[in-house]
Amino acid sequence: MIRIGDFSKLSRVSVKTLRYYDEMGLLKPVSVDRFTGYRLYEFSQLTVLHRILALKELGFSLEEIGRLLDDGLSVEQMRGMLKLRETEVRQRVQEETERLQRVEAWLGQIEQEKEMSKYDVVIKNVEAVQIASVRDVVPTPPEQGGLWGELEGYLAMQRVRPNAACFTLYHDEDFKERDWDVEVCEPIADALTASHRVKVRGLPAAQMACTIHHGPFVTISEAYAAIGKWIEANGYRIVGPCREVYLEPAKNGSQTDPDTVTEIQFPVEKG
Repeated sequence: MIRIGDFSKLSRVSVKTLRYYDEMGLLKPVSVDRFTGYRLYEFSQLTVLHRILALKELGFSLEEIGRLLDDGLSVEQMRGMLKLRETEVRQRVQEETERLQRVEAWLGQIEQEKEMSKYDVVIKNVEAVQIASVRDVVPTPPEQGGLWGELEGYLAMQRVRPNAACFTLYHDEDFKERDWDVEVCEPIADALTASHRVKVRGLPAAQMACTIHHGPFVTISEAYAAIGKWIEANGYRIVGPCREVYLEPAKNGSQTDPDTVTEIQFPVEKG
């Protein structure tokens, strides 16, 4: 038998760690000298210690390692725990790979434009929502005011109040000079009977690429250009209509109100 100090040197594991493994029940000494209190080990225990270290490097917690070292653990149980760890590691690798791609895309943008973009784009999960909406074709986006009048008038008549920020859905897949297919939407929680013009439906939860535009609508194209570049540079593709969420609506629908705050959301998935 060898004392804990010598066992520590042989294994390259600190005495403090060996004592902790003893307390955890992972690797107990063969005996403890009743006079000196020295923990005594056998050379054969190096094999067990190496198994502990190997499993720790795989990312297992000490509690999980304790179960894996249990003599009663079947091969199938061991395989199941290792498969679970494999899945978790693959998920982390994918997340870190995507994070690296975003870092590289940001660096590329800075090197190309020689300045920081004022638009930061984030990916977030947007919850499902019930909406009341009016959809129609308008000559240009600034001319959707009549649709809002229809929708808000109907909700007021039915005594239904929106429960979140209103937004516009843009259904055209490509940019158009005229005749935009738009749907003005109010999130609602109350029951509402639809009419010929006002529809009630649910929008599913979605993964969105989002950015914030703080300023008048006449400059919002800058935000669209920035988020479009980000989506392409980061390997995403658009999979549904864009949402223009009016967090701080323009006063009286003004296109030049500088205090307007709008969130642009594109549903995306990896291309």
